[in-house]
Amino acid sequence: MLRFIVLTNPLNTSTFLYLCYMRKFALAIHGGAGTILRSSMTAEKEMAYKKALEDAMIAGEGLLVKGGRSMDAIEAAIRSLENNPLFNAGKGAVFTNEGKHEMDASIMNGKDLMAGAVAGVQNIKNPISLARAVMEKSEHVFMAGLGAQEFAKKINAEFMPDDYFFVQQRYDQLQEAKKEDKMILDHTDKEKKFGTVGAVAIDQHGNLAAGTSTGGMTNKKHGRVGDTPVIGSGTYANNKTCAISCTGHGEFFLRAVVAYDISCLIEYKGLSLKKACDIVVMDKLVKIGGEGGLIALDAKGNIELPFNSEGMYRASKKEGEDLFIGIYKD
Repeated sequence: MLRFIVLTNPLNTSTFLYLCYMRKFALAIHGGAGTILRSSMTAEKEMAYKKALEDAMIAGEGLLVKGGRSMDAIEAAIRSLENNPLFNAGKGAVFTNEGKHEMDASIMNGKDLMAGAVAGVQNIKNPISLARAVMEKSEHVFMAGLGAQEFAKKINAEFMPDDYFFVQQRYDQLQEAKKEDKMILDHTDKEKKFGTVGAVAIDQHGNLAAGTSTGGMTNKKHGRVGDTPVIGSGTYANNKTCAISCTGHGEFFLRAVVAYDISCLIEYKGLSLKKACDIVVMDKLVKIGGEGGLIALDAKGNIELPFNSEGMYRASKKEGEDLFIGIYKD
């Protein structure tokens, strides 16, 4: 992972060592997992999803290639996804039972284990940025509801009116859910999609970071919180092990403490990233009925994108390699 540099001009010792130990960067993102049916995926819709994923990758990679921090890269990538109504986060957040949008997000820095999270916030254009502000501008890790809203006002976070978040498809989903008096996922029962978005990255300085953002479940009751804003369940990053961002049925990911479990398997059992992900996603989660997936990146720059559902909107890129974008298992 170390890069070799041919020097044409003399440099001082500290600069030389810094350049020699710069690592290759890597970035991965997701836009949700679930039962994504090919039969309902038109060519136009597939192109739109892939374009949205590519735009988010460009936003993050553009910072990493310039030597930028992994924290900045994942925030930029997630903001891009939050700004796109195709995904259940930010602008495309689903409706609650009360016809509102309650959004959750979290972010974590693998360098020092600093983290920030928000839950149940309304009218915030980019919840991931508010989560980062909690980490950097408060003494707390997790803020929720009205308290998080007041904090957002104090730091001049960007608020948007209700109509900014109105997406007709999301509204129709709410009406369907209310008729059946149940919570539903991002799509109908035939096509279940967890539209949560997230990103993981390692920068040229070897620092990992992870972030996740979601609108939750359609018709969810007031105050319901899933795994996304819970550090260790939906998001985790540690330079010693890995960076993880999850997408799936939040209740199961909470119970399995998915993100931290993968880190623990690497740190305490010495497992590879792939082996740890396979155990948690394909075995532990399946045994308790948990559907979904995650994106994972370890300290060596290895990337894993496992999911136990029919598909997961995902993209990844390592420095010097081609961009990968996928939706289905193949």
